[in-house]
Amino acid sequence: MEPAPFFSDVDDGPDGGCAYWLTTPDGLKLRLAHWPMAEAKGTVLLFPGRTEYAEKYGRAAADLQARGYRTVAIDWRGQGLADRVAGDPALGHVAQFSDYQVDVQTLLRGIEGLEIPGPFFLLGHSMGGAIGLRALYEGLPVNAAAFTAPMWGIELHAILRPIAWLVSSASQVLGMSETLSPGTRSETYVLFEDFQKNKLTTDLEMYDYMRHQAREHPELMIGGPTTKWLYEALHETRALSRMAAPPVPALTFLGTSEGIVSRQRVRDRMASWPDGHLKMVEGARHEVMMEGPGVRASTFDSCCAFFDQHLTKADARSSA
Repeated sequence: MEPAPFFSDVDDGPDGGCAYWLTTPDGLKLRLAHWPMAEAKGTVLLFPGRTEYAEKYGRAAADLQARGYRTVAIDWRGQGLADRVAGDPALGHVAQFSDYQVDVQTLLRGIEGLEIPGPFFLLGHSMGGAIGLRALYEGLPVNAAAFTAPMWGIELHAILRPIAWLVSSASQVLGMSETLSPGTRSETYVLFEDFQKNKLTTDLEMYDYMRHQAREHPELMIGGPTTKWLYEALHETRALSRMAAPPVPALTFLGTSEGIVSRQRVRDRMASWPDGHLKMVEGARHEVMMEGPGVRASTFDSCCAFFDQHLTKADARSSA
């Protein structure tokens, strides 16, 4: 397995962070990032959101390591240093949402090849929460799952929702699937949005952390999604909402000031999850793992305590 670039100058993660190239069955290069830890309790599979990249979670990996867990993250197709799949590399795009499950399987083969030990746990953020939920249905080998602001629905005003469906559907018929979705920009969000108006975090220092990464390594960045991505995301989140919860213990964190994913879809999903728990985070926005020190500490304390309860598969089964 060939080493891949890893930007330790901006990740603020544990020592020894590294990355490797993975190749999907359909011939795309993905990037696996690994923050190793000897004598870890287990390994967290961190599924990033749309636009994201492994280095963004360096501080999260440090928080997880402080609580006894090593971390593995992935650059999904179309973002980070993975192969881009749109004609314009600045846009977030996917041909079909099921392609992300190809990426998940590729990641699992990479973990096996690197002999990274379990037990394994899922931590999925935003789009990574949608990919992760689908992966649980398909047998992702984890003892338990945690989610932060999972994209189980997209937050849209009641007036805009039918418009989003119409525009995204029409663009496919008209051969405009790689057109930028209405209301979005090709620039990366943190470089054009003022801190005071941003929907990600209430913590300026963490917002500057993301801005610094974007300025130092623009090659990691993408902007808004294509209409095809929007079309696929709307269909996938609707399909997931109609499925019963998988038999895996789950803990979900949702900020009370969330404005990107559908809060109602998250509440509905967790209310119907037999061994699921919803933790509302007062005042937090979309990036619960990128909020201030107090929120981050509480989030990672709760997350890792939950993982600690499920260090053996028997525990997961008995509580499901």
